Amino acid sequence: MFYAMWLEGQWMWNLPLLACLICLAAIYVYVVVTYTNIKLYQKQPLLYFLSLGIMYVTFGSPFETISHLSFSLHMLQMSILFFIVSPLFVLGIPVSLIQTIRNHSHSIRLSKLVLSSKASLYVFGVMFLMYHVPIVLTFLSQTAFVHNGYLFMLLVLSFRMWQPITVPDSKTFHTQDQKKRYLFLSGLVIMPACLLFILTAFLGGMNNPLLSQLTTNLCISPSQLSQLSSLDILPSSFNTRLDQMFAGILMLGMHKFGLILTVHLEKKLKSEAALSVVD
Repeated sequence: MFYAMWLEGQWMWNLPLLACLICLAAIYVYVVVTYTNIKLYQKQPLLYFLSLGIMYVTFGSPFETISHLSFSLHMLQMSILFFIVSPLFVLGIPVSLIQTIRNHSHSIRLSKLVLSSKASLYVFGVMFLMYHVPIVLTFLSQTAFVHNGYLFMLLVLSFRMWQPITVPDSKTFHTQDQKKRYLFLSGLVIMPACLLFILTAFLGGMNNPLLSQLTTNLCISPSQLSQLSSLDILPSSFNTRLDQMFAGILMLGMHKFGLILTVHLEKKLKSEAALSVVD
């Protein structure tokens, strides 16, 4: 009963987020049309717009709230954001614009303040692991501003850690083996967060702080709320330990898929750019 009642009140769409993404799209259109020869119907702009669309469906639709019901749904949401949306977003930015930003940052000496791609990868891995430690997630979920700020920092770091793959630079990878080692390293850095879910599932599982927080938003009386456990809004047949184990495996699979997809798209974009130069 509580499960159905809760779902009825959660079909909300995030209009402020939609407005922000529309502004990002408008800025992108202006910059691309004004400063590049790229047409908006070509692959690169389409990848950029696709990343914004997926981001909104993942975080601006009712899926944002529903993802808090289980660890597997939550990790699917996180994986889509950091392993699919992030590389698509960077792939959609023209190389000429990225090179201009790099040159500008060097000229005003901002490059020293920006973490290297490898350092960003390590910091992302640590922050991503800490995010899913129960005591940390419980603290973050208590304040929306702090929670969203933490996720935004992770998103910015993910842009930087994907950049060597999406926008290869001869200064970053001198050989193909160096690129392969970086891809392998990214998998190792993400693995501790995945293993955290799998190991804790074997050891007895852990509570979902996001699910616990949702019970405080149920439209029921305080007397009913005091008698309601956070697990009562889930079906009785729901197995939290299997859900937790699947979350870790899902995250590993999504990261691997993101790597394969990104490398494939980067090669396609590079070949198209080479053909356009020849023409």
